Amino acid sequence: MKPFMRTLVNEAAERYRAAGRFAWHFARGKLGGDPVFTALLARGLIPDNARLLDIGCGQGLLAAWLLSARALCDGGQWPADWPAAPRPRSIHGIELMPRDVQRAQHALGAAATFTRGDMCDTDFGAADVVVILDVLHYVSIAQQDALLQRVRQALAPRGTLLLRVGDAAAGLPFRISVWVDRVVTFARGHRNSDLYCRPLSAWHSALTGLGFSVETLPMHQGTPFANVLLVAKLGQNGAAST
Repeated sequence: MKPFMRTLVNEAAERYRAAGRFAWHFARGKLGGDPVFTALLARGLIPDNARLLDIGCGQGLLAAWLLSARALCDGGQWPADWPAAPRPRSIHGIELMPRDVQRAQHALGAAATFTRGDMCDTDFGAADVVVILDVLHYVSIAQQDALLQRVRQALAPRGTLLLRVGDAAAGLPFRISVWVDRVVTFARGHRNSDLYCRPLSAWHSALTGLGFSVETLPMHQGTPFANVLLVAKLGQNGAAST
């Protein structure tokens, strides 16, 4: 890991020390090992001054990451070839597990808002960017489609959905992803249940059918998984971008 990334991971994870050893160790491991966090910053996928909604936010790692990145950027510690770290107008996380909500609130305080609720029926409010990382497959296909429709309604006219999913057509890497998913969710206190996964082509169809233009970014670098990040954007007045 490069020195700058080590500093950023340590700064973001440090927020969780007071929330307990598990929260701190989980933050260090996840932020340091999952390529999606680096990609969000290096590719400038979250614009400045955005109202950010993080659905299935867990213990608020994305909020801690973005706030720590902005602090380092303001302090002059930032890669010259990266866009400036975004300064979100607001960060709202939705999470089902009460223990994770407590950890998030303990670590972030008033810097972000966290709601304990089911993503299938909790109010999304209004957002410029919606982030959903690795959680839609826990609900049925019909529930996924209904949730994506609600996301579209919540987004501003030129809003962006950042959706990471596993490609069910990816063979062995996808099967490894599912196995690891079950182990991690069990360790975090979730009961293992049925998973509702789709091939990448089906995700594209679902999103383009809602008026999004979609870019696919591989998001498994350094891992054996089948993860992809779908960057789905709306154009002016809710029409798809060209």
